[in-house]
Amino acid sequence: MALFYAGIAVEIREVDLKAKPAHLLEISPKGTVPVLYLTNDVVLEESLIIMNWALNQTDPEHWLLASEELEVEELIKWNDGDFKFYLDRYKYADRYPEFSQDYYRDQASGFLIELNERLTRNRYLCGQQISIADVAIFPFIRQFASVDMVWWQHAPFQVVNNWLQGFVESELFALVMRQNR
Repeated sequence: MALFYAGIAVEIREVDLKAKPAHLLEISPKGTVPVLYLTNDVVLEESLIIMNWALNQTDPEHWLLASEELEVEELIKWNDGDFKFYLDRYKYADRYPEFSQDYYRDQASGFLIELNERLTRNRYLCGQQISIADVAIFPFIRQFASVDMVWWQHAPFQVVNNWLQGFVESELFALVMRQNR
């Protein structure tokens, strides 16, 4: 989404992580995605690195300047750490039988409580303007919501749900999803 927003044309290649293409492993030996391979043979291997690179090229609505850098870093770190850890277990609870799916959902909910509180005070996670934190985090909230849509619609995170729907129903998201089909 940040690449599209910044007007950077890319070739998207779907990767089956069970059968990683040789070229992927050649340019990125760790074999994780996403990977952005630039024409000058520079390889960017993490979502946030790619987003920051793209926004440093072009950032028409100032997503990078919309909030304090430390605040953004801490929110994204929480998302990428504990929240994603429990999100994966919530999504694939059958692979993690140590606890129930409800347990994993409850553990992930601490992050959602924080987001809900922030969004009660502000339009976006770090203020009144969209920031890189919103764009980096909303896809994971979308995944969380899709695990059990009935539960999500009745969960005590209506403010987060409204924020999420704003992204999912946005013209930018629709254009990105249409382009990636």
